[in-house]
Amino acid sequence: MAKLKLGTIADDKPVKLAIELPAAVHRDIRAYAEVLAKETGQAAYDPAKLIAPMLARFMATDRAFARLRRISYGATRPRG
Repeated sequence: MAKLKLGTIADDKPVKLAIELPAAVHRDIRAYAEVLAKETGQAAYDPAKLIAPMLARFMATDRAFARLRRISYGATRPRG
């Protein structure tokens, strides 16, 4: 079984954001939602709900971003 970068999606209070995605990216997110549902044993996820966790995971694993964030905002600033 493959190890996906996302796990169960937390139910968090969202902030509304309207974006446009290329059709290929939308297809891939839909496919990812299907695979994630099978892997986690959950009901099918709404693909739109995956975008925020994917972005958060991307930013959390981007070392350059983390370094620049620490430099710009300082290590003591709370996240969120």
